Amino acid sequence: MKLLKILPFASILPALMLSACGGNDSSTGAEAEADEVFTVKTATVEQRDVDDIVTLTASVEADKINNISSNSPNRIKQILVDEGMNVSKGQRLVVLDDVNTTSYQLQVDNAKAALRTVEADYNRAVELLRIGGGTRQQVDQMELQVVNARNTLASAERALRNVQENTVLTAPVSGVVTARNYDPGDMTASLPILTIGTVNPVKVVVNVNESDFAKVHTGMPATLSLQSYPDEEFTGKVTLVAPTVDAASRTFGVEITVPNPSARILPGMFGRIQLNLGTAPSAVVADKAVEKQRGSGNYFVYVVEDGKIRYSQVQLGRRLGDTYQILSGVEPGQQVVISQKSKLTDGAKVKVVK
Repeated sequence: MKLLKILPFASILPALMLSACGGNDSSTGAEAEADEVFTVKTATVEQRDVDDIVTLTASVEADKINNISSNSPNRIKQILVDEGMNVSKGQRLVVLDDVNTTSYQLQVDNAKAALRTVEADYNRAVELLRIGGGTRQQVDQMELQVVNARNTLASAERALRNVQENTVLTAPVSGVVTARNYDPGDMTASLPILTIGTVNPVKVVVNVNESDFAKVHTGMPATLSLQSYPDEEFTGKVTLVAPTVDAASRTFGVEITVPNPSARILPGMFGRIQLNLGTAPSAVVADKAVEKQRGSGNYFVYVVEDGKIRYSQVQLGRRLGDTYQILSGVEPGQQVVISQKSKLTDGAKVKVVK
């Protein structure tokens, strides 16, 4: 019976010894891994004077806008152009109903007849006065009637010209039709029939952050890039800086004038404006040091400090050849890892080699 009780213990003892040995091996491996030193290459974070270039969303607008309207409600007979078409100064655009022209012409004819009658009476009164058969008072009265008749004729002729001018509407400037609000047969109302925008030059409007207000001034150059012409850039200059800052967006408006002699840039096109706000000292690192964090838009570098590495998230600025401008996250003079980065973790021990 005693032998039966001892056997289970004897069989368990080797297992316990194996378990103990296995535990010691694991502990030793963890310690070895913790003491592992990685060999890495580093680069120094430099400080350079970097152009402070801002890129802003831009919308293209016509330089000037002309609304083509009738001065009184009228029915449209013809619209000779459509939206997007180029027009020349003096070109016929719209033909309106001329039903009122006849009545205005009749008023002119009546005014001319009345003037002839009054002038004849005046001449007779002058002749009678000359031969002693009339009075000065009669002559003066007839002279006043002549003046009134001439004024009436001038008013009727002006009204007729106004109606005639509003029967056929022409382009006051050369440009492009940016809007058409009616069709033939419609009655004109509050909206203009057509809108014409001048497109040489064009105007580009952007909103700039309040912090850059003191850096933007009229006359400074600007570069426009457009989705319609991805391989081209157009040069303009700042022509207007808004004198106030929008309280809601904390931005201020800037207008940039861009020459457009070939009329390839059209109102409504989407693009981007680049402004060079001057130079400023900035941290710059080799592009090999920068990594993108998986699953996010964040970037980071490994900084070497006291033989260990430290994870540091950075904000990238401009790419400068084989380097990046760093807006935040590192300081000039620090060492950043440029090799063996895939094996590293925050706090790992490293040995720096040239």
